[in-house]
Amino acid sequence: MRSSLKRGLLAVALVLVVAIGFANLLGNHRVDIANEASSSRTSETSSVMRTPIDWQKSSETVAYPDVNAHPDLWIKVSKKKQRVYLIDNGKVLYTMYCSTGTGKNDTPTGTYYIQAERGTYFYSQQSGEGAHYWVSWLNHGEYLFHSVPTDESGNYKLSEAKQLGKKAASHGCVRLSVPDAKWFYENIKEGTKVVITND
Repeated sequence: MRSSLKRGLLAVALVLVVAIGFANLLGNHRVDIANEASSSRTSETSSVMRTPIDWQKSSETVAYPDVNAHPDLWIKVSKKKQRVYLIDNGKVLYTMYCSTGTGKNDTPTGTYYIQAERGTYFYSQQSGEGAHYWVSWLNHGEYLFHSVPTDESGNYKLSEAKQLGKKAASHGCVRLSVPDAKWFYENIKEGTKVVITND
């Protein structure tokens, strides 16, 4: 009788130990999940990239970098991510949403340098599009950084502008938001290195 009672008590104790251990494990797991959710929220909210993307505003919610304070600044264009990165000494100073070329008008990859040609507006009869704030980086006026496109009257093409930062959409140039393109036109110096990549 005593041995069966001992066995019964032992079984109950074992069940309790297992239950308490499982409850602790579950509790810790819940804390981990809460911590993960909290940290992912923090990283999302601490990001300075403007979301949703707005082609009428700067890509980031902070000031543009001072190019004079970064004499080694260079530009990376990621066709995969549809982003333009301003980089100095391995550090990304600013990120811009962009749209690169698509299909037979794909933006060429490689290393280039900002050229002397730039302007506040152009219109191409051939492509049926224009843009504000253009800066040449290849073939002296053929491949440019510029704003989202306009029609013949200078009105922005909303259907095209809405693709900024989401997909390749241009005729080979690198499209930027209007404020980003204006800053680019006013600040990026001739001779600045531009690296266009597929990644």
